[in-house]
Amino acid sequence: MLLDRSYSTLLLDAPAPGILQVTLNRPERANAFTSTMGEEILQVFQALEADPAAYRCVVLTGAGNRAFCAGADLKERNGMTDEQFSRQHYLFERMARAVLACPMPLLGAVNGAAFAGGLELALCCDFLYASETARFALTEVTLGIMPGAGGTQNLPRTIGERRAKEVILTGKPFSAQDALAWGMVNKLYPAEEVLAAVLETAQAIAANAPLSVRQAKKSISQGLQMDRASGMLFEIEAYYQLIPTEDRNEGIRAFNEKRKPNFKGR
Repeated sequence: MLLDRSYSTLLLDAPAPGILQVTLNRPERANAFTSTMGEEILQVFQALEADPAAYRCVVLTGAGNRAFCAGADLKERNGMTDEQFSRQHYLFERMARAVLACPMPLLGAVNGAAFAGGLELALCCDFLYASETARFALTEVTLGIMPGAGGTQNLPRTIGERRAKEVILTGKPFSAQDALAWGMVNKLYPAEEVLAAVLETAQAIAANAPLSVRQAKKSISQGLQMDRASGMLFEIEAYYQLIPTEDRNEGIRAFNEKRKPNFKGR
């Protein structure tokens, strides 16, 4: 089990039944990525992909109240050779793909600044709640690079092509209020309430039939990469896999017996 393992840059906790909380734990460096953190995030999310029944919902946040994640730790990158830089970035690419592949819902609690790779990581979540004072930016072009962990793909799909081009090509920060208005975050809360709000939503998701939730997430994510007709065919294939499950029968029984269903993920 993931909670039996020890990590130097992450804190893992199960704050409620069926929920895994993953906290980026380098608050003294604004939770910035190091190679070690990249490896540990990769390990956690590969384990989740390999065992989709282990949890019903995952929450991702950062330690402290200063930052969700400031991106790559540039102190670690100082003096790297081109080969070392490329090797580290390939690790971060794999990390981002592993987070995107999380089979159960992944909710982000953005408790502070999410810059560069930190914003790219947040964009890998299914949806986000953020503090009212959070700040966001993709600053890579100001450093001689460009977003390389999904930023040029996920941000336009979230806020639209033209606005994403403005954000990425200027490298300028934008506010939590902008992020809400553009549809990048779902809700804003005072900083001290963000995580609790996300955990409440995670518990609501975890109370639903886990196979249904995972199939619905897959249908949304994959369908958006297709034309509508193909997406509807994908949806119905996902739907029919739920018909022979115990949870479908339990849901019908519970409704008719006027009780709360006891879903088991079978």
